[in-house]
Amino acid sequence: MAANGTRPRTRIQQKNSAAILEAALDVFSQNGFRGATVDQIARAAGLSKPNLLYYFPSKEAIHQTLLAGLLDTWLAPLRRLDPAGDPVEEILAYARRKLEMSREMPRESRLFANEVLHGAPSLETVLKGELKPLVDEKAAVIAGWVDAGRLAPVHPYHLLFSIWALTQHYADFDVQVRAVLPENEAGDPFPEAARAIDTLFRKTLAPGG
Repeated sequence: MAANGTRPRTRIQQKNSAAILEAALDVFSQNGFRGATVDQIARAAGLSKPNLLYYFPSKEAIHQTLLAGLLDTWLAPLRRLDPAGDPVEEILAYARRKLEMSREMPRESRLFANEVLHGAPSLETVLKGELKPLVDEKAAVIAGWVDAGRLAPVHPYHLLFSIWALTQHYADFDVQVRAVLPENEAGDPFPEAARAIDTLFRKTLAPGG
């Protein structure tokens, strides 16, 4: 959105706005909100600072726009958890979707992680207003599967936390992952990660396992 409150109308304005957000995603994911500056974002976007400020009046406005665009994407995999599906397969499909997001959207994952690490000042309302009801809903589904004997006795919330931790680790701690892995896996850790996560949860979640 431009500084005067109107949406960019021309193709050039649309292109510049997109370039600013793309550059800001790089800068924020590398430096965090506090470490990022408007000057850094402008340079990365190939624009002057005054030009950038025509589209976004502040660093905060850019950050808010990025987070707002990310939230629907971030919540989508959990929304797809189907109560009518096979419990183990549904949870494994969710874990695979989250891992794929870490592969395809590492900057977005780090942006989200940085925000949460700093107390989530820009996300607090959404975490309580959108994320929590969704997690409550899906936790109830998982608890129902456990009660019906279709899933091993697991704590629904902590199961979801463990999936987030396992999958987002590959984006948020990418440098550590690639430094520690054997050389033949470090170039692309995701195929083996997918197999390891599948094996872990399949064995853990199987009823009577």
